[in-house]
Amino acid sequence: KLRLVERQPRGTKRPRHGEGIAKAAEPMAEQLARVSRLADGLRSEGGTLPVRLSATEFVISDVLAPALPQLWAKGGDFPLHLQSQGDVVSLAARDADLAVRMSRPEGASLIIRKLPMLHLGFFASDDYVGERNPHQLDLAREKLLIYDDSYGRLPELDWLQSLGLHTSVVMRTGSTRGLMTAALCGAGVALLPKAIARREDSLVEIATAGNPPPRTPWLIVHRDLRSQPSIRMVHQWVMETFAALVRG
Repeated sequence: KLRLVERQPRGTKRPRHGEGIAKAAEPMAEQLARVSRLADGLRSEGGTLPVRLSATEFVISDVLAPALPQLWAKGGDFPLHLQSQGDVVSLAARDADLAVRMSRPEGASLIIRKLPMLHLGFFASDDYVGERNPHQLDLAREKLLIYDDSYGRLPELDWLQSLGLHTSVVMRTGSTRGLMTAALCGAGVALLPKAIARREDSLVEIATAGNPPPRTPWLIVHRDLRSQPSIRMVHQWVMETFAALVRG
């Protein structure tokens, strides 16, 4: 006879009693989730259960998917579900088995590995640059295509602000693929991961006075799952894939 949830026009809210009950139930929920993880681990001893890896659209489509042959060559005989997600997932609740994120997560139950940094640069198509020298372009006079703050305030956005380049921005998006496509179509000068943009022959790098802050990806797995053979194999494959990406 306690009100645990209140309906509101824009969803629901937990009142004081609901917050108290939810907090008391957290340890029990974690124990039930741990039982589920343990059961999955026992079932996966044969290596046939699918592995779920959560990452952003860019990491899935431009980093991991092209490297799948290397995973199969390692003997991976299990299904792999690459979940393209911008939201942070809960590994404790088994929303995924592993995750790659661009901001460092917190959690005592997580094993967190720092992946090689992704360096950023400005790129434009040959058609956009035309006869001009890409080493002499003034970015303040160009059409800039950059990231938005979908994933929080990114260091490169503050860097752009400090240079006064924010007034030249004509498009913002949280999608790396969107920035790449716009640049390839000649829409402007896009801020992109160098390792990905340099794959495109029709993109040319634009010189800048300083370098944008790099992105640091993080690979996350729950402690209870790290010993599963298939998850351990995917974990190693992700680390090797990012290392190869940065080496070029």
